[in-house]
Amino acid sequence: MFLSIDNLNKSYGEGENRVKVLNDINLEIEKGEICVLLGPSGSGKSTLLNIIGGIESADGGSVSINGEKTNDMNEKTLSLYRRNHLGYVFQFYNLIPNLTVKENIEVGAYLSKKPLNTDELLKILGLWEHRNKLPNQLSGGQQQRTSIGRAIVKNPDLLLCDEPTGALDYNTSKEILTLIEDINKKFKNTIIIVTHNDTIKLMANHVIKLRDGKVRKEYRNENTVSASDLEW
Repeated sequence: MFLSIDNLNKSYGEGENRVKVLNDINLEIEKGEICVLLGPSGSGKSTLLNIIGGIESADGGSVSINGEKTNDMNEKTLSLYRRNHLGYVFQFYNLIPNLTVKENIEVGAYLSKKPLNTDELLKILGLWEHRNKLPNQLSGGQQQRTSIGRAIVKNPDLLLCDEPTGALDYNTSKEILTLIEDINKKFKNTIIIVTHNDTIKLMANHVIKLRDGKVRKEYRNENTVSASDLEW
């Protein structure tokens, strides 16, 4: 199994104010699938994504990618793990404001031993005409495409997307989801999308619903819907 999560627990706070955010999470995610983590605010989905990504540590349990357990890693090894295996796409684009579109994407390429060709990727992303623009000269959708480019140019095994359409309008959201779908087909990356938008589950191979820190429902879609055909 590509990604295994075993008995994962996470709490915040101390004493009477201690709140359990993840409660004995057990999951297996296969290589190359699109997995959607669904749940309302406070369900633990972003915390789970951050622990998978090595951004936060768990109180107990383990996360393994290709047999490598993140809780066995020291800070240096964990940093290399994030650099070599993971790409991140956030709701807010976190682009470097004084770098062009191409330069922002190249930042990701410098972190990889096996980067994709930046010019080819710019064309796939529909950003070739905008490659020399700064982030403040772009629309929200173009900025999110740039942030996806920065994550995917590393050619990561695992692409983590935290509310990637949360700041976008309906049509642009569908364009971004279609782009994520196309990237999955072309590069075979495993993709995890955190969202509160229930419709996005229809494009996923694997759906996980969280509530109050627990997996409440989990299933695989036999018949997925193309992202371009989603409506909400």
